[in-house]
Amino acid sequence: MDGTGPWPSRPILYEINTWPWLKELSRIYKRPITLGDVPPEQWDGLAALHADAVWLMGVWERSPESIRISSQNPGLTVDFLRALPDFTSADNVGSAYCVRRYVVDERLGGLQGLAEARRMLAKRGLRLILDFVPNHLALDHPWTLEHPEYFIQGTLMDLVQAPEAFVQISKFVMANGHDLYYPPWQDVVQLNAFHSGMRQAMARTVSAIADQCDGLRCDMAMLLLNGIFKKVWGGRAGVMPSEEYWAEIIGVVRKDHPNILFMAEAYWDTEVELQELGFDYCYDKRFYDKLRLDGAGSIQGYLSADLGYQDKLVRFLENHDELRAAEAFSPRRERAYSVTIMTVPGAKLLYDGQLDGRKIRSPVFLARRQVEPLDVDLRAFYQRLLAEVDRSGVQGGEWHLCQSTGWPDNNSHENLCAWCWSNGKDRHLLAVNLSDHPSQGFIHMPWKDLGGSTWHLKDLFSGSTFERSGDEMQSWGLYVDLPSWQFHFLRFRN
Repeated sequence: MDGTGPWPSRPILYEINTWPWLKELSRIYKRPITLGDVPPEQWDGLAALHADAVWLMGVWERSPESIRISSQNPGLTVDFLRALPDFTSADNVGSAYCVRRYVVDERLGGLQGLAEARRMLAKRGLRLILDFVPNHLALDHPWTLEHPEYFIQGTLMDLVQAPEAFVQISKFVMANGHDLYYPPWQDVVQLNAFHSGMRQAMARTVSAIADQCDGLRCDMAMLLLNGIFKKVWGGRAGVMPSEEYWAEIIGVVRKDHPNILFMAEAYWDTEVELQELGFDYCYDKRFYDKLRLDGAGSIQGYLSADLGYQDKLVRFLENHDELRAAEAFSPRRERAYSVTIMTVPGAKLLYDGQLDGRKIRSPVFLARRQVEPLDVDLRAFYQRLLAEVDRSGVQGGEWHLCQSTGWPDNNSHENLCAWCWSNGKDRHLLAVNLSDHPSQGFIHMPWKDLGGSTWHLKDLFSGSTFERSGDEMQSWGLYVDLPSWQFHFLRFRN
C-alpha cells in the first residue's frame, strides 16, 4: 500500500533530468554521487522551493542498442554538439525513453539508491514521480526474445520494403515504435496495446514501479487509446479490446496503490478522454502554445473552460521536450508567464535549471550538461514567486476568472488577464498585462461583499500598498494601469 495519503490539490512538480544532475553534483563535490548519497543540502534546496513532488526523469536501465543506433545518427550528433560542445561518445548513455529494463541503473545508485532518495524526499515532505513508457521498449528488452507476441509483428517483406520502420530480432520481424506524425523511432519496438497478455504483463510492471514511488508520468499516453492505436496500426494490432488500455492498467495498479498519481503526457485534444480513464493530470500543451503564440484574449478565453477540467491539467513553461524558457521568452515575458502559470488552476511543472535561467536544452541521451552561468535575478524572482504562491494558499483556494472592461477611447483592457482566489479570509488578485503595450482597465471580481468597507491592497512583489473603496470596486471594478508584461499580485484585507 502507499506510504502517503492523498495528494494535495494543484501540486507543484519539479522535474530533474537525473543523470546530468548527478554528474553535475559529482563535479561540484569532487566525488562520484549517486541517488543514494546526494548531499542533504541538495534535498533541502528542493524542499525550499515549496514543491510537492520531484520527478526523477530517466532513472531506468537504458539500452546499449540505443547508444549504438543514436551514435550513427548524424542529426542527433548535431544536437549533442549543440548542447555540449565538448561532447564525447562517453556522454551518450542512450535515450531515457528507450527502456531496457524497469530497473534503476546501477550507475545512478540502483534500487537501494532510489529508495534512499525517496526516503530523503519524504523526510522533507516531497513525493517521488517516476517515468513509465507504455508505447514501446528497447530492442534489447528481455520481452523481445521471451514474449515476441507482445509486439506489433511484421514480415520479411515489410523488412525489405520499409527497413526504416521494421527490425528483425532473432527470427521475428517487429515494428519500430512511432506515432501519427513522426518517422519511426529506430531504437525501440512497438508494443501491441491490444494484446491481452501484454496488458496483463504491463500492469504487473507498472505495479512494481508504483511500489517505488508516489506517482507516474506516462510518456505519450494518448498513443495507447484504442481509437488512436487502431488508426496507427490497423489490422496489425488485431481485434480492438472492449476496454481501454488505461482503464485496465490504472484500475489494476490502484487496487494496491490507491493514492498513486497518474500524469499523462497528452496531445491531440485527448486530455478529456484520458482524464475520464483515470488520469489525475494531463499535460496542457495548448496553454503553453497559447502563451507563446496568442494574445491575452485567447488566453483569457481558454481559462474560462470548466474548472474541473482545468484542475486536472499540468501547466508548464518548459520541460525536457520544450525549449528552455529563458531561450524562448524575453526576461519580462518569462516572468509574466511564470506568474500566470503558477496562479491558475491545475498542477504546475517546473524543470531543473528553469529557475536558474539555463538556455541550453539537453537531449535525453546525454549524461552530462554544459555549465551555464546562474541568472541571480531570475532565481530570486522564482524563489519569491514560489514562496508567495505557498503563503497565499492559491493551491487550495477557490479560484475565479475575472473580466475586465475599458472605456470608449481605450480598449487596452483587452491586453489584461485577471483572476482571483480566496482561501478562508485570505483574498488575492492577479492581473497581468500580456502585451508589449501599457494597458489600463477595470477588473471585476466576483466577491459580493466588497461594499461597505475600505480595502487595503498590497502588491506582494512591488511592496506597494493601496486603499480602495469597496463600494467603488463593487460598482466599477478595480482600476489597474500596467506597463507591458507587468503584473499585480495583490492581497486584499479590510
